[in-house]
Amino acid sequence: MDWLEAVQSLRADARPGVLVTVTAVRGHAPREAGAKMVVARGATWDSVGGGNLEATVVDRARAMIDEGATAPETLTFALNDHAENRHGRQCCGGEVSVLLEPLRTAPTVAVFGVGHVGLELARILSRLRLDLHLVDSRAEQLDPLRLADVTGGHASVTVHHAVAPETVLRALPAGSHVLVMTHDHAEDLLLCDAALRRGDLDVGLIGSRAKWSRFRVRLRAEGHDDAVISTITCPIGLPTITGKAPAVIAVSVAADLLQTIEREAGAAGPAHVLARADRAAPAAPAPAEGRRA
Repeated sequence: MDWLEAVQSLRADARPGVLVTVTAVRGHAPREAGAKMVVARGATWDSVGGGNLEATVVDRARAMIDEGATAPETLTFALNDHAENRHGRQCCGGEVSVLLEPLRTAPTVAVFGVGHVGLELARILSRLRLDLHLVDSRAEQLDPLRLADVTGGHASVTVHHAVAPETVLRALPAGSHVLVMTHDHAEDLLLCDAALRRGDLDVGLIGSRAKWSRFRVRLRAEGHDDAVISTITCPIGLPTITGKAPAVIAVSVAADLLQTIEREAGAAGPAHVLARADRAAPAAPAPAEGRRA
């Protein structure tokens, strides 16, 4: 697998990585400007020159992954007898600069129920860089003509016709954002129960406070305690947007989801910028009824 295939593979598996590019070369160096490699936690693909240069780059790239870094960094290596890096000397005689770019995984969002609201929401989300899953037990809701303006957007869209939609939920990556808005309250309840049993998903349920009160009782009866049940957000959407037209609800839910995604990205912490690798060691209000609780 080359570096480009590695980028595509990491994105498909929702795994983080770092793309490393040789940006400048002065004098003799093991690789030319433009050479690339990809670093993940447990593997690398292609090469930027081997030796202590590459070993130091891999160390820093993996530290960036562990830190959740989002900003690129530049490292410059002097390749001569007098410049000793962490992994020894490399005496090609030149100088190499490399750019380390975090490969941020696209957030995974799964919309269960592609009815009036679900379709409007899918239209909005499809314009964003997301891994978007559209799930419905009704084949007609997933007709390609109906979804034509959804599947042509920036998002990577996967359509699931699932008679048992909880099977799709169980296969989602950890940390996925799940929006439950099916046509059937029994199906909604089943999905909420399955999501709580996983315990690693961000779940929102469309509906009123009255619906959520009934669901809480049913979920307790399934063995979930109140603290776990409260991890589900219901109703969903921004509380300051109170309209109930499908497009209005969709805008509200999408805006609230984006706020959540941005908070998660910000929680990763600042990236560290290293000017020269041979001088610095690698661093280790009341809710609106009907949509949001």
